[in-house]
Amino acid sequence: MNPSATSQVSIVEPGSFESHHHWYPKALNANIHPLVRYFMGLSTHRIVQRYTHLHPSVEATHLQELLSYSPKYFKWAGADLFHVTDNAGRRRMIVIENNSCPSGQKSMPLYNDDEEQGGYRRLMEATVPPSLRKKLREDQHVAVLYDKNPMETKGYASALADLLDRDIILLYWPSGDNSLTRYDNGVLEILHEGSWKKIAMAFRYVTQKPWNRIPVNTKTKIVNPVLTCLAGGRNKLMASKAYEFFNARYSHTGLAIRTPQTIRDVSLGEVPIWVERMGGMAVVKSPYGNAGQAVYTIVSQEELDKFLAIDHAYDKFIVQALIGDSAWSSLQGEEQLYHVGTVPNLKGNTYAADLRIMVSGSGSGFQPLCMYSRRARKPLVRELKSGEDSWSRLGTNLSIKREDGGWDSDTDRLLLMDRRDFNALGVGLDDLIEGYIQTVLSTIAIDQLAIELVNSKGRFRAKLFRSMDADKSLISEILLD
Repeated sequence: MNPSATSQVSIVEPGSFESHHHWYPKALNANIHPLVRYFMGLSTHRIVQRYTHLHPSVEATHLQELLSYSPKYFKWAGADLFHVTDNAGRRRMIVIENNSCPSGQKSMPLYNDDEEQGGYRRLMEATVPPSLRKKLREDQHVAVLYDKNPMETKGYASALADLLDRDIILLYWPSGDNSLTRYDNGVLEILHEGSWKKIAMAFRYVTQKPWNRIPVNTKTKIVNPVLTCLAGGRNKLMASKAYEFFNARYSHTGLAIRTPQTIRDVSLGEVPIWVERMGGMAVVKSPYGNAGQAVYTIVSQEELDKFLAIDHAYDKFIVQALIGDSAWSSLQGEEQLYHVGTVPNLKGNTYAADLRIMVSGSGSGFQPLCMYSRRARKPLVRELKSGEDSWSRLGTNLSIKREDGGWDSDTDRLLLMDRRDFNALGVGLDDLIEGYIQTVLSTIAIDQLAIELVNSKGRFRAKLFRSMDADKSLISEILLD
């Protein structure tokens, strides 16, 4: 449930972390799968050695350098990956999107039973202390900001309170509500008990159009800054460009970010043309949605007509090749990719599934934080019935937006990295390594584009951004200061 207006601001004290408040019940007492635990414990050097052994064209020094990259802005990311194959049986992990401020901790079994705060504490240790470069004054505060997912955000606030040994201000901040916030000379202030609290640093889980509440340029240190969302963490159009720039920059290394074929800057009227070019099957996305919102799988004229009839909030779309069953997937040149899917259950059903890998980046490079998987509601089939809703067989996101603006989660489709669920995914150690590398590369790509969007004075290059993303509806929402 989302907080009421009277409880939007609260204080989280040290010593308040309670495990049962910050994990799903099915994950709370789950035992991590031995293979996942083994992967999580691998050093960067061993990952590099294994990957380059299987990919001789990749130089170990290049991969070591990238996995040791220290992100300037994008310090916390989570990529959604599909495990796919083609008609020749060549399997690979491909990036569907990379998310700034991702969810995942509440679904991850503990790596060590005696580390009660698990990934919550690990993320705080990796990303927050470097942001607090000097001791805070008495009138300065630390906050956690969120607009959904209170289970995880309160866990972060409690872990942060323990790490810093100080009270943390927790703010529920839905889109369109600025009654409890203001900016004083670039410093975020939060109204609590009749007085405005200056925020020196904030950990952010504001994911729905964060740029309409949080300016790109702030003096308050924010992890992750809104800049990372605009550069690709919540902007699929810019992410596509970031991946393209990265692949060109590192083409000599043998490494590349792999994605479905993506057409960007598509107007509503152009969508049918690109759907036809992909064999009548495609995925159309609003570039700025998340949590599975404004994503449309199209496999028929009926689904295309429904999409075209919607009153869309933005002017431009991206069109991607649809990854479906071996009998119905988009044409990507001469190639068709389809879901490897889950291992058949007792009824013989195989489901489309994704894999979320969350990482953090610090001065010593990247580390994996947590993983989980989600499956579609209905199993894959060789032939779709006329008029059938393809999203039910392809959509994996668990978030459900209620009519009152709040969020629920369909946890029945959640697959944990535990001894029971993990086996159903049909992935091995090398698949996890490949997925992790793809996650890191896509995170670096977005961080490097974010760096390009800031001038020598540390200010957002709005003109450059508009030249890369000219969607007027989006631009009108962005707060610069």
